[in-house]
Amino acid sequence: MAAYGAFTRSSGNYQPGTVLPSTVWCSRPTATPSDPSIDASKNPYVTIHHLTLSTAKVLPGLITYLSSVFAGVVEEGRTYPQEDAITESSFEKYFFAEDVFIAIQAIGSIHADQDTCVTNLTLEEARNKREWEDCVVGYYYIKPNYPGRSSHICNGGFVVPPNHRKGGHGSNLARSFLFYAPGLGYRASVFNLVYVNNEASVRLWERLGFTKIGRIPQAGRLKRLDGRGEEYVDAWVIYKSFVNAEEEQEELN
Repeated sequence: MAAYGAFTRSSGNYQPGTVLPSTVWCSRPTATPSDPSIDASKNPYVTIHHLTLSTAKVLPGLITYLSSVFAGVVEEGRTYPQEDAITESSFEKYFFAEDVFIAIQAIGSIHADQDTCVTNLTLEEARNKREWEDCVVGYYYIKPNYPGRSSHICNGGFVVPPNHRKGGHGSNLARSFLFYAPGLGYRASVFNLVYVNNEASVRLWERLGFTKIGRIPQAGRLKRLDGRGEEYVDAWVIYKSFVNAEEEQEELN
């Protein structure tokens, strides 16, 4: 349970149960001699789809697969603070507390005039009968970071399966987060624990306009990359407003 106890979100202008449109995102990873693991031959497009627990449960095997991937990330012990073994039940309660967005690797041709656009393609159409592990390139949740009167500030948690890492998908997930979070009615986002050793993530969020607003000393007892024990690591608190100063002033008048 969080420090504030169990809580639900004040919906504000957002109508709970509203499903936001699916979208297309483009990344163009390039293989280099220093990073030959990147497969530049893959379709650079992904589609991202809005899910809730009820809509995810009608897709056979999806929650089981997402849960198993997240359990592996927790076991790695380097990006999430959780330490207890993840079960499907605990995954549902944590990850599907509010809204989830899932990225599907595109196949065939995608009709997109720009790097980002709305699509009528459903998740099952995008999946095209593939196994989940073959087509799910990432997923994330969006939920309130605080209760009640501060629930207009959201938090997000991101996962890229190991077999789809180094493909530019983290950037697609992050950029789409900035599209969907305001669409859910949130006015800002804060990430409480971005461990300083996760340099790629820190750089990505800074490129997208997030600001470091604090550093928590020894915030995480993380596993060492070489597997030799654990170490205490600082964490950044990172913030971004979705509302500009002019809009805030108009709302107050």
